Amino acid sequence: MTADATTRARVAELRAQVDHHARRYHEDDDPEIGDDAYDALVEELRALEAAHPELAADDSPARRVGGAPVARLGKVEHLQPMLSLANVRDAQELRDWVGRMRNHLAREGLADVPFRYVCEPKVDGLAISLLYRDGTLERAATRGNGEIGEDVTHNVRAIAEVPMTLGPDAPPLVEVRGEIYMRVSDFTALNERRAAAGRSTFMNPRNSAAGTIRQLDPALAAERPLSLWAYGIGARDGLPHGGHEQDLDWLRSHGFPVNGDVVALDDEDAVIARCAWWQERRGALDFEIDGVVVKLDDHEQRRRLGAVGRDPRWAVAWKFPPSTAVTRLQRVIWNVGKYGDLHPFAVLEPVAVSGVTVKLATLHNEEDLARKDVRPGDDVIVLRAGDVIPQVVSPAPHVVERPDRAAPPRPPDACPSCGTAIVKPGAFSRCPNRACPARQWQLLKHFASQGAMDVDGLGERQVAQLQEAGLVASAADFYRLDVAALTALDGVGPVSAQRLVDAIAASRERPFSRVLYAIGIEGVGAVTGRNLAQRFRTIDALLHADPDAIAQTPGIGPVVAALIHEQLADPQMRALVADLRALGLVFEQAGAAPGEGTLDGRTVVLTGTLPTLTREEAAERILAAGGRVTSSVSGRTDALAAGDGAGAAKLEKAQRLGIPVIDEPTLLAVLAGDAPLPGRGGADDPPG
Repeated sequence: MTADATTRARVAELRAQVDHHARRYHEDDDPEIGDDAYDALVEELRALEAAHPELAADDSPARRVGGAPVARLGKVEHLQPMLSLANVRDAQELRDWVGRMRNHLAREGLADVPFRYVCEPKVDGLAISLLYRDGTLERAATRGNGEIGEDVTHNVRAIAEVPMTLGPDAPPLVEVRGEIYMRVSDFTALNERRAAAGRSTFMNPRNSAAGTIRQLDPALAAERPLSLWAYGIGARDGLPHGGHEQDLDWLRSHGFPVNGDVVALDDEDAVIARCAWWQERRGALDFEIDGVVVKLDDHEQRRRLGAVGRDPRWAVAWKFPPSTAVTRLQRVIWNVGKYGDLHPFAVLEPVAVSGVTVKLATLHNEEDLARKDVRPGDDVIVLRAGDVIPQVVSPAPHVVERPDRAAPPRPPDACPSCGTAIVKPGAFSRCPNRACPARQWQLLKHFASQGAMDVDGLGERQVAQLQEAGLVASAADFYRLDVAALTALDGVGPVSAQRLVDAIAASRERPFSRVLYAIGIEGVGAVTGRNLAQRFRTIDALLHADPDAIAQTPGIGPVVAALIHEQLADPQMRALVADLRALGLVFEQAGAAPGEGTLDGRTVVLTGTLPTLTREEAAERILAAGGRVTSSVSGRTDALAAGDGAGAAKLEKAQRLGIPVIDEPTLLAVLAGDAPLPGRGGADDPPG
């Protein structure tokens, strides 16, 4: 049946509404309607397009949030080959690469031409080609073998960061190239949600992104948090060919996410320093990288240099030093976490990895252990992730063919610490005994840790010593310690004992949000603790809240809300809260409620190191002034407070959105009521 004018108008109206609300949610982080209302709009649009196929369009927002599963992934021939990259691993190899380019251009009659280099993080994801015709996404394809890739358009439409249309000034044809990846934080949250629901977890962000993008059912892909970095333009018609920087500017201006730390440099010494800079911060990033891509900026120079086989002469990948080694797995041991969950660890024959001797390595959890299929006696590959945390990646390739391998390791039947029978209520095995010494040690050291009660001088060793001496069994016992009891311990003198007693006493002043985080409620991290404190204001209000009320807290969904409610109802948790309250800890949120005070409900993002305030102190003062603190810059942000080492991506986004960038003195003046928060419309110059 042909659609009448009313139906056509309704379809157009629905598309505009869905697009608008999707932008508010994904780009501005400021939704105007709830998920149910948004889903209703999408379902109505999808139903109308199904009933009137002549109204369906490739750029319809209904296509983004799920379509029919495909029978298989079709093959796509790239308009331009997606080349691979040659590798360099040190400064001399990079200089040799530059020398080869100069020699080649000299033979072309271009001696001593200046080079401008662009340095980009080599994100560990899945290369993607996005083809737009007349401003509309026509297809998305994986790299494949460089010539032929797989058609994954149905899944790429579900990625909020991929524009469906490019606006009225779009060229007739442009192929955008980028990397599909999963943020480390999103990967962690995804695994936590799956574990809480009793589902299997994923191995790592890279494999999760690659597996998701190849799903046949787009509804499955839409459930998983994929992201995009755009890093270049391939085939084009109607766009200038000046340089790579120009291409990146065009991509940014047309809605594509481009890494804010990509820089252009004019000499190879600066390039070498930039590669070292990326390597130093590798472990602190929210996305995985394994090197830096260095490219010439000038497209004409690129054209003259051409390629050798499948490798362009004008680009290389600076690969970070190997952080893996092969050694023998002797046995698997199991540690108990603060919530009773069992964590497997590998006991290894000592091996040097990135200059450090490794004897123990994490195996993450029992499902990861089963998936990797590493067994005692196997030769295994050990990785220092981010050059910090050793982990076992997999068996060495020759191992899996051996017929005499040991049986796969399994969690113990009884807790290795207290002997209680192990249970498995969900995806992971647990010790259910809340009085388990291993659980108590984990909870005690968490309570005293930085970000929680932050008790100086109360680290892992000291907590273990106090526990073994019978001086502490719960967090409340810390506040009953005195100098006489401490000096009776080996190696503790009067001065250090008094210092520790004073540090514990000082921690009584930590704000309510820190106490909520410190007492060890599963699902409550530092940010969630702040949000709960802001919403409920007192511990009594929180203790009397039902799961639905807790789920109304920003960042908390129904599953986590039910988990928090269950723990707060536990008699042992309530006894701990009562004990700590009687000992003088803070269980009421200080300062103004949201929407009151000098910040009047406005949102501030913190980045870098402030001169006098720690990140936690600044956040608490913002909350006390009635403001909100979030971790990412969006259209909802009112100010970016930046210190030394401020994130370039956050600064760039704030400036692009017209969000004021303020320094610590300005922030303090605003908090004190001595100055207004600068208005939107044009960012201030970054401090420093």
